[in-house]
Amino acid sequence: MAHFAELDNNNIVIRATVVNNDVILDENGIEQESIGIEFLKHLGDGLKWIQTSYNESFRKNFAFPGYSYDEQRDAFIPPQPYSKWILNEETCKWECPVPHPDDTENPYIWNDELSIWEMM
Repeated sequence: MAHFAELDNNNIVIRATVVNNDVILDENGIEQESIGIEFLKHLGDGLKWIQTSYNESFRKNFAFPGYSYDEQRDAFIPPQPYSKWILNEETCKWECPVPHPDDTENPYIWNDELSIWEMM
């Protein structure tokens, strides 16, 4: 199955939907994103459609609602969880600027104001 994300005017994912692989095959039996986009445009009034990968084999991350699509990176990026977390340019995932404590016996929560992990 092929997955496509519907984007709003700000390239924010509204929803993801599934299209049968047979629908996006060209005359040579090769999957084409453009065929899937045209198919979806005819089904409704979606603003913009773009293919996403459930196993993250392209466009870095699967397009969940609320993610943004960055055209320069050709990647879906999750919302920034905390203001001080940094975007990893390779994975397009947000990373904490301070490593999580190795302590596996106690739960920790990130304090964005102080930029530290605090024991709960």
